[in-house]
Amino acid sequence: MSHGKRRADKNCLNCGRTVEQRFCPHCGQENIQTRQPFHYLFTHFVEDFTHYDGQFWGTMKNLIFRPGKLTNTYLEGKRQEFVPPVKLYIFVSFIVFFFLSILPSEKKSETEKDEYFTSAVSNEESRNGAIKEMLQLKEQGLLTEQQSKIAIEKIEKEKEGDRKNESLIGSSSLEDYDKSVEKENRFFGKLFRPFVVKFFELSKKGVTRGELKDKISDKFSKAVPKALFIYLPLFALFLWVFHNKKRWWYFDHGIFTLHYFSFLLVITLLTTAMQTVVESVSYPFLDTLFSIIAFLIICYTVFYFFVAHHQVYKSRKRITILRGVLIFIANSVFMLLLIFILLAYSFLNIN
Repeated sequence: MSHGKRRADKNCLNCGRTVEQRFCPHCGQENIQTRQPFHYLFTHFVEDFTHYDGQFWGTMKNLIFRPGKLTNTYLEGKRQEFVPPVKLYIFVSFIVFFFLSILPSEKKSETEKDEYFTSAVSNEESRNGAIKEMLQLKEQGLLTEQQSKIAIEKIEKEKEGDRKNESLIGSSSLEDYDKSVEKENRFFGKLFRPFVVKFFELSKKGVTRGELKDKISDKFSKAVPKALFIYLPLFALFLWVFHNKKRWWYFDHGIFTLHYFSFLLVITLLTTAMQTVVESVSYPFLDTLFSIIAFLIICYTVFYFFVAHHQVYKSRKRITILRGVLIFIANSVFMLLLIFILLAYSFLNIN
């Protein structure tokens, strides 16, 4: 219930009808002052969820602990008992992605970056020094020709390994990569060329691996909400394909999808919050405990899907399990594909 101050006038500002109580009986608008304190903008939004007859908390409780309950209730026509599915998904996704955006990122400090480059140079110099030392020992007669040769070859292999780690697929430049692809006529080499071009472009700008990882992570996190919203109709489409088209409309599958993804987002929020607390404490026992809890949560999300699917579609258990497995596998494959596309998009759009 809103705590805005009521107007003394009895006429509804929206439709002009007479308002005897707090809400207009014709259009439902609340008869309160048109101007409110600034904080009202935020409190009113929250109150819509938390203070309307306990609707929000009842929704959250049933969403997490009673798979399929919200979907069944909504499809039965009881639309006022819980928060509507679209409104619920938008609110939950806003809270989750806002929370994720304010979490501290693990970026390397300038000192750590300097140490990284110093270490790389040091390794190269130490190996060059080791080669000189092997040659000196051979000249002094402390090593045989064969022993010296084996030792130097081993050091050279280590140096070559370092160079390959600092390049891409063993190529030190884009020209070398193109020559290698043309020589071996590699299909995937040509397919991934845009990524190679981007890699060397960033290398020329002096972007380190740590910075590259941070940039990809930042782009990826910004693209996830949009991609997830686009994926919802696809998830509902898989449900539509595997169920009776006359009994179940695409609309029905959409309601199930919105509730299931709202559940996944809430679980993501709770898990991330726990992880943040555990990492801030840095206690080994809590790390182990969190790992166990995280594993159980993952199992619960899978279990939740099958239970919700059975509760809503009410088919025989064997058929429910078979359909559920097929739907779950199909969506897992497409979800992995979506993640790959997002990562590729994030990488190619790094500035």
